[in-house]
Amino acid sequence: MVTDACKKNHVTVNGQIAKPSREVYPTDKITFRKDQITQIITVLDIPESRVGAKLVDIYRRNDTPDEAFAHLELLKLSKEHYRKTGTGRPTKKDRRDIDEYGNEIPEDFEEDFL
Repeated sequence: MVTDACKKNHVTVNGQIAKPSREVYPTDKITFRKDQITQIITVLDIPESRVGAKLVDIYRRNDTPDEAFAHLELLKLSKEHYRKTGTGRPTKKDRRDIDEYGNEIPEDFEEDFL
């Protein structure tokens, strides 16, 4: 997954596009886009050998601004407001209602402009 992102030039290290084999060093800033948020990770240290997922946070710091996460929450809420999760495609009636929404003209519309 990360290799594909690197090949598509979606990952940068210190502002430069990173290849999958790029080595990182302490104080490097890794920037990537995930879930519509541009995340910034700072490398604090390099482990001697492979470590488990629970220990990864010891070696990195997430510098992503809190506003980005707030923006993601707003996006999720706006999507849920439009259509509840799991309800599927709009029905034919829903589609007709959407099409007619902008075409409705109030009866007293002409009286206002005469």
